[in-house]
Amino acid sequence: MTVPMGIRIARRRYITVCVLFWLPLGLSIAPLILLFTERGMAMAAIAGFFAAHSLTAAVLELPTGGLSDVLGRRAVLAAAGLLNLAALTLVGLGTTPWLLGLGMALMGAGRALSSGPAEAWYVDTVQAHSGPDAELRTGLARGGSATSAALAAGTLLGGALPWLLGLGPGLGARLSDATSGAVLPLSVPILLGAVVEIAFVLYVLTALREPPRPAAGLPDVLRGIPGTVVGGLRLGGRDALVRRVFLSAGAVGSALASTELLTPGRAAALTGASESGAVLFAALACAGFVCAGVGSHLAPLAARLAGGGERAVMLSLGTGAGGLLLLGATAAFTGVGLMLLAAIGYGLVYLGLGAAGPNEKDLLHRRVPSSVRATALSVQSLALQLVGALTGLIIGVLPPGALPWLLGGTALMAGSLLWHHRGRTTPPTPATPRLLQSAESAPASGT
Repeated sequence: MTVPMGIRIARRRYITVCVLFWLPLGLSIAPLILLFTERGMAMAAIAGFFAAHSLTAAVLELPTGGLSDVLGRRAVLAAAGLLNLAALTLVGLGTTPWLLGLGMALMGAGRALSSGPAEAWYVDTVQAHSGPDAELRTGLARGGSATSAALAAGTLLGGALPWLLGLGPGLGARLSDATSGAVLPLSVPILLGAVVEIAFVLYVLTALREPPRPAAGLPDVLRGIPGTVVGGLRLGGRDALVRRVFLSAGAVGSALASTELLTPGRAAALTGASESGAVLFAALACAGFVCAGVGSHLAPLAARLAGGGERAVMLSLGTGAGGLLLLGATAAFTGVGLMLLAAIGYGLVYLGLGAAGPNEKDLLHRRVPSSVRATALSVQSLALQLVGALTGLIIGVLPPGALPWLLGGTALMAGSLLWHHRGRTTPPTPATPRLLQSAESAPASGT
């Protein structure tokens, strides 16, 4: 079937936004902690920096989702880019704890602001062009694949640049001397990410066109946010399908926390040194992003083969849970064969999560109105972050071995079972139309 030109343009712009937003994050993954260490920061300070990021993102998640629904997708997304630009600049050049902590907090604020506006813009644009029954899954899947590709490429480039700079005779030292120590080789990928953020902001402002919204001053905007947030929360409280999406996001957060916290130590134990373990972890992270991208690309096929989006979500999350359980089963053993099984398990985690994401989003967007769309996405993101943080705390007190892996695997399997025997999207309950009508009439525009 021929895709209309307007939808093709919307897909291309959405994919470009995904790449430009997530590439800077990918560039910072490999060098960030090492840069903090080079700046003389103790582990307690580094943990504090990441806590500042997480807490800022969690506190601002819902209010900023409501802000996007009130003020507009483009304005909020551009603000997220500007915050990330400031954050990456501070982190790349900062030499004192308060500057680095401020940079991480600003990065958390940018992450909260970016949670939902681009996706909401794409859905709004496609539905305005082709109606509420427009096909969404393909574009969302391609956006997910683009995000994974940007993270994978950024991780490789961010890990390679400092190493390449260190190959030249005295090049890293000359770079540090020329900038009075402000720029280290480890700073370069992060500052490159800041340059990409400039391109991101310019692209958002010029390419993401949206219908004009009613003029609203700051007091009107602030008054509109609480009603929009309440409308988004009510969707999860009164709509069973939306509630399953939110609960599944929590299960995914638990799975990701388990994988991201436990894999670096396992890689170091396998190689026998933290430095070589970090290299192995960077390669594994890149492979995980690639698997997530492949899974996202295959999401429409998964829905067709499974007989519907809900069954596809169930099978995809089950695949990821199987991967985590396989990682747990091999945690206490060594050997080439068992390491190969562990690598397969790691790939299955990200493949399953990648395939589940677009199908969940397709189901969610068909159930929520435009006035609370970004808020609903923020609730989903908040569930992922909070459950992930709780899982991390629990893992910290569990004994090493299979049990921490099994925690994430069990949570993800529970998320999969939420979709059992639901082969098609269930119609809204009688209360849902009134809920949506109420949400549409919330003071989202400040009127």
